[in-house]
Amino acid sequence: MKILVSDNLSESGIEKLKAVPGFEVEVNTSLTHEELCSIIKEYDALVIRSATKVTREVIEAADNLKVIGRAGIGLDNVDIPAATKRGIVVMNTPEGNVITTAEHTIAMLMALTRNIPQANKSMKEGKWEKKKFRGKEVFNKTLGVVGIGRIGRVVADRAKGLKMNVIAYDPYINEETIRKLGVEAVSFDELLSRADYITVHTPMTQETRNLIDKEAFKKMKPGVFLINCARGGIVNEQDLYDAIREGIVAGAALDVFVEEPPKNNPLLELDKVIATPHLGASTDEAQENVALAVADQVIDYLLNGTIRNAVNAPAIDGEILATMRPYLELSEKLGSLVQQITQGAPEQVSIEYVGDVCQVNDTKPLTISVLKGILTPMLGEQVNFVNAPVLAKERGIRVTESLRTEAEDFTNLISIYMKTSQDENLVAGTIFGKKDVRLVRINDFRLEAAMEGHLVLIYNIDTPGTIGAIGTCLGRHNINISMMDVGQVLERGQNIILLRTDTPVTPDVVKELLSLENVNIVQILEL
Repeated sequence: MKILVSDNLSESGIEKLKAVPGFEVEVNTSLTHEELCSIIKEYDALVIRSATKVTREVIEAADNLKVIGRAGIGLDNVDIPAATKRGIVVMNTPEGNVITTAEHTIAMLMALTRNIPQANKSMKEGKWEKKKFRGKEVFNKTLGVVGIGRIGRVVADRAKGLKMNVIAYDPYINEETIRKLGVEAVSFDELLSRADYITVHTPMTQETRNLIDKEAFKKMKPGVFLINCARGGIVNEQDLYDAIREGIVAGAALDVFVEEPPKNNPLLELDKVIATPHLGASTDEAQENVALAVADQVIDYLLNGTIRNAVNAPAIDGEILATMRPYLELSEKLGSLVQQITQGAPEQVSIEYVGDVCQVNDTKPLTISVLKGILTPMLGEQVNFVNAPVLAKERGIRVTESLRTEAEDFTNLISIYMKTSQDENLVAGTIFGKKDVRLVRINDFRLEAAMEGHLVLIYNIDTPGTIGAIGTCLGRHNINISMMDVGQVLERGQNIILLRTDTPVTPDVVKELLSLENVNIVQILEL
């Protein structure tokens, strides 16, 4: 079997691959996109880090490719839907950078507090500017952690060791779970107003893009320090620049940027900004760990068919997977849908399997798919079919499942009820024919809708002209509706309208839709 390693990988991982009899391993880290497209058809496996862009064009040219292994977490450089459609397993190594990224955050915090990079530069220029670089103590200061997942938890633990007061905001983790970490759970606004230091540890999602923006900076106490070792774009770079110039932010430590490497970024011209070139996962230990992990996973899959840490396939036998795949897709999409329409931190998830779906060999992979669907909008690509149950448990989510073999309206049905700290919703879906995934229920509303693409869910009063007004509004903004399904509760005079659009609906258009008479709720969904 032929394996291509197209990004820099620790030698230990490469040697492990080469040691397998029958494996032909080629390392080529200088391929252009066009060159990769032209040669990829020769290979059974592709091992990457973040530099290689595995686009739809690459995947369509990959006639023999069976697995893509990413040494690290991030998979925004891989077209996962295209790979899934071709039956290519996509794996990552989500545990490899937790400690190293957390430690880098603490290093940045200390360097920022004591002006270490600036003082070092001054000394090397032959100066002795002791007064200029006077710093602060972190002792008894308040650290606000935005996102208290695996990395955020290690940062909080290390900060408590420095005798800092730690507060945290995470809308997807309930307060009791956060308190058990010895951390105070607060709202986003309270964190902004109380923290002396703010560190970001969330994935990049539609919800977290520009999370720290002009409005957020206005709520911060003057003299706050900001650290971002998560993803570029969570902090609005122009707004951060303005906040530093205005004296709101005393200093910022950045390891990530919207454009990497950054070009002509004005933040890098400010003395109060220290920066590193995305070094969060760049330690000898972390790089060796992820290289060995991805090598083990690729070997195990190619030799034994064992799937580990895959983001698009559960760890089950290939023949069983072929039978279960439509139900797995349905389960994950229902989980994603119920999460996106429900406000607050999940506390309880109840799953019911009805009819033919009960005849599958084991419903556990389906339940894991539901959890992956629920967690991915919150946590992004760090969620896979292996760690989803663990992540759910860490967040205090109670999961129950039940089976009912006797079908009623549908020969097969999967229903998910989710209760959060603020809300509760129920969704249900079925398989039409052999593989057509359909949504058939949202709470009391019955409908029949495909679940894919850019979706808009609208709750409205059932009155003449409302649907027309919605269509006119979208048409005014050159947004084409490619699908529309309506569910009704006649006795209440209420509708839900599920639209699929060719292009995403922007926040400004959402506001305009909400201003229409008889439109109550508008929710943007991505499936």
